[in-house]
Amino acid sequence: MTLTKTVDQMTILSGDRSKLKDLLCNRLAECGWRDEVRLLIRGIIKEKGTNVKVEQLITEVTPKARTLVPDAVKKELLMKIKAILAAQEGIDL
Repeated sequence: MTLTKTVDQMTILSGDRSKLKDLLCNRLAECGWRDEVRLLIRGIIKEKGTNVKVEQLITEVTPKARTLVPDAVKKELLMKIKAILAAQEGIDL
């Protein structure tokens, strides 16, 4: 079993997944990430026209959006996940 799968299962079972998701959404909104992604989507639609399919948008935006997530947000979320895992299983990460 991969670490990602284990983390997913443990956070779902403990109810911490929704807390982590809320934290991530709040941090992304605070740092302006949502606005940047919104502008990115608008730019793609302007460039390719209004006939762009959702799947095309997702394929094009996802890698760019991931790179726009600030390192501080990634680090904070990772620390929270490690703390949850350590508290639940005594895992030394």
